[in-house]
Amino acid sequence: MFMEKEIFFNQQAYVLQGRMEISSETRAAIITHPHPLYGGDMDNAVISVIAEAYATMQWTTLRFNFRGTGLSKGRFDDGIGEQEDVQAAIDHLKKEGFEQIDLAGYSFGAWVLANWSRKRHPHPHEMRFVAPPVAFVDFGNQRPLPGVRHIFVGSRDDFAPVDQIRAAIPFWQPDAKLHVIEDSDHFFGIHLRTLQSQFTTTLKNS
Repeated sequence: MFMEKEIFFNQQAYVLQGRMEISSETRAAIITHPHPLYGGDMDNAVISVIAEAYATMQWTTLRFNFRGTGLSKGRFDDGIGEQEDVQAAIDHLKKEGFEQIDLAGYSFGAWVLANWSRKRHPHPHEMRFVAPPVAFVDFGNQRPLPGVRHIFVGSRDDFAPVDQIRAAIPFWQPDAKLHVIEDSDHFFGIHLRTLQSQFTTTLKNS
């Protein structure tokens, strides 16, 4: 059964609100949410199915609210300070003894992870992106993106056009796999369980 507990952890001057489900003592996944100025938070439906996918495969999960969202202190920082929130989540899990920590982000959350990854390279974390909004924000489509392994996108996503992402992958990480969910848009809607199933399959095969 998928049962999370609410936690709070420190990010320098701020306290961030998160939710953990402990299925492993050694490996964990951090999941980052969509744009908070457009209603995104850790309770987003896509974030929930990603967390469930990891938990199904016996990964501990940590989803959290970026600064200024929900009960997390601070204020929105246009994706810059949010990178430090990601690092704070990683540091928290390391203190708890987790040895393998993967990262997964949806939409704005994927963009934050991309920028974090480039600044922290080299790092040992594998990343999965869901609907990276390359048509909405600058992802640096012709720059290496260390750590990205799988990318999930809807075939009708205007924020994350399949053609743009397919063209970027050789620059980001040539070995990264693109998974296209037919007839889905940026929000997945009735395709959420398809997303969860495909996400789970990549975990089985990793």
